[in-house]
Amino acid sequence: MRLGQSSKFKVATTFAWAAAALFVAGGARGQSAPRQVTPNADAGGFASVYGQVPASQAEFLSTPDSIKNAAATGAPSLVWEVLEHGEEVECLDCIPVVAPLLYASDSRTREIAAWWLRRRMFGVFGPGEVYSQTVQTLQTDPSAVRRADAAYALGEFLAPSGIPVCATALASDTDATVRAAAAFALGRMNTDGNGALGAALTDSDSGVKLAALHAAARVNTFSGLANVAALLMDPDADVRRNALNVLDALDASDTLAAVTAAAQNDSDATVRAAACHALGTFGSAASSALPVLQTLETSDPDTFVRDAAQIAIQRI
Repeated sequence: MRLGQSSKFKVATTFAWAAAALFVAGGARGQSAPRQVTPNADAGGFASVYGQVPASQAEFLSTPDSIKNAAATGAPSLVWEVLEHGEEVECLDCIPVVAPLLYASDSRTREIAAWWLRRRMFGVFGPGEVYSQTVQTLQTDPSAVRRADAAYALGEFLAPSGIPVCATALASDTDATVRAAAAFALGRMNTDGNGALGAALTDSDSGVKLAALHAAARVNTFSGLANVAALLMDPDADVRRNALNVLDALDASDTLAAVTAAAQNDSDATVRAAACHALGTFGSAASSALPVLQTLETSDPDTFVRDAAQIAIQRI
């Protein structure tokens, strides 16, 4: 059921006040141990939910103290467990402790930190708070590593305001790892960045092109198919194969000629096999490629390519 704008506002306002009340109430709790989700009472309590499972193995809700302690240790498994179990915990004091984890050395820690932070109702998205600090880091930090981490974080925050920031980084950052991170972030936000992903396919760095291809296959609308097809002539076989995978995933039968040429002429067997698979995906639209596939089925030097051609023939 879709809500009208006024209804949405009322629901959001009610939720905001309720969350604020929970935050105030929760702030009075000083316990350092996690709080058990279900009660220990025999009837309708812990046993009815978990049966014979030991209490130590049951699900717990994190407390503000446990979040702070885990963030201070930085241990990836502990951070992940505590933040995941603290999804609904409003703790303003926890935010400055969790925010540095956006730049941790472990990618899992960075991901869960952004996941937890984006769920905060207060203290993250206001002026000068964590989100705007992350934008500033991507735009101005002298460290390419920190800029790349900031780009990944913006992707995990899922805020539309990060789209133009990441698109700009993808187009103009001097470091390829940052540009690749920005491409990933756009894909995570389900956008091609107003054409930024398509333009990135002409980047001089293979890693950036691969990141842009990975993102292009996952966004709902992508406008750079011509640039994807052009990559079938790229000197890097990984780029050519991944470009074919994107054309395959998007069922881009209007690139039939380029895909047929790749199946017939590419020097890399994995690329030829990927092209055969794409032709099979195109189905009847690829009927003109049947002679090429029939030749590959019988005479390609690679067994995998011959098998892929045979399967493609059956699908057309």
